[in-house]
Amino acid sequence: MKTIEFAQEKTKLSSIVLGLMRIKNLSPLQVEELIETALSVGINTFDLADIYGGGRSEEILGQVLKNRPDLRNQMWIQSKCGIRIEDFTYFDFSKEHILNSVEGILQRLHIDQLNSLLLHRPDVLMEPEEVAEAFDHLEKTGKVRHFGVSNQNPMMIELLKTAVSQPLAINHLQLSAAFAPEFDAGFHVNMEQALSSSVTSSIFEYARTHDMVIQAWSVLQHGYFQGVFVGDPKFEKLNQVLNRLANHYQTTPSAIAIAWVLRYPAKMQAIIGTTQPQRILEATQATNLTLSRKEWYEIYLAAGKTLP
Repeated sequence: MKTIEFAQEKTKLSSIVLGLMRIKNLSPLQVEELIETALSVGINTFDLADIYGGGRSEEILGQVLKNRPDLRNQMWIQSKCGIRIEDFTYFDFSKEHILNSVEGILQRLHIDQLNSLLLHRPDVLMEPEEVAEAFDHLEKTGKVRHFGVSNQNPMMIELLKTAVSQPLAINHLQLSAAFAPEFDAGFHVNMEQALSSSVTSSIFEYARTHDMVIQAWSVLQHGYFQGVFVGDPKFEKLNQVLNRLANHYQTTPSAIAIAWVLRYPAKMQAIIGTTQPQRILEATQATNLTLSRKEWYEIYLAAGKTLP
């Protein structure tokens, strides 16, 4: 398993992250098997959010950790807060909500500290000073070790940094071979094509220049939760390329698709959301190969993209 060096401590985190959004309907024994399978192949990073399963995903992992406290020190546990689902979905980065959310997360997980906490999507009504007060309290009390953001552009992060003193070490971003709007716009800067009107925010370049980890989510999805593109006949050309490269590297098309994400030259982690141990084993094969530039661009173009 390839790793990245995280933060000043240079903690080695796996380049594959196991996302636990979908475990709400599993039993604690099934989740324990999932965690043990991940750890056995070197995956040590696990992603959650307080809204996943209405908190049920954290509760089930909490039951596992209560029964198997020996697992905790092997796991980097991350959760996210800031999305509220009441009469409708909205965002809340207020100090009160952040602190209350973390208390709930820790109680559900039966742990004393999160390794990392991310602000889940942007809140346009955010007051950086309130976030800073919440982060200071969480750091001082030892309830959160590291902080980051989710789906935020560089100016949003810079606004946060006017008040927040802790490093914002992670940006949690959607990216796959079939979903790469930031790359699309970047390739067509100062061009007359329609794509040139899409203003790139340079999210990925910002992360690289500020030593932020990019956690890519929906790495096998197209659109916004529109489905998996691997094996989808609507992506015939893309699948032809994935299949050919899978045969060449003696792996699976899914592993090639994940390797495409990990090929971006930053501190990359790819989040997989499977509940099947076999799929975990399959995904880890992506870290055993490095696509060439030509192969990376061939996959990009096969997904229906264009280059100038």
